[in-house]
Amino acid sequence: VQLKESGGALVQAGASLRLSCVGSGEINSTFSMGWFRQAPGKERQFVAAIILGGGRAYYGDFVKGRFTISRDLAKNTVYLQMNTLQSEDSATYYCAAGKGWGLPGDYWGQGTQVTVSS
Repeated sequence: VQLKESGGALVQAGASLRLSCVGSGEINSTFSMGWFRQAPGKERQFVAAIILGGGRAYYGDFVKGRFTISRDLAKNTVYLQMNTLQSEDSATYYCAAGKGWGLPGDYWGQGTQVTVSS
């Protein structure tokens, strides 16, 4: 399994951004895929995940409706729509995938940088 993220950028506070993660290899509907983030000096934090087969999504506590995860099964792609970005959202965002319906973490992408200027 390989994961490739894209969409990271430098944006101003209040802006929106959409991240994409394309999976290749044995990814199928039995997998979950999702996003984690890590800012310098901080631990990796769970952002959102989605079960590819059923589309059930779940989010980290801090998201509070600002982010939405979605998937396109035909493209093995998950998206993270981020709205009303704040400076504390600045981090490297990592795509993850895993077998089953738990938190994905068997496979990781290289990360994409999101920087929010205030």
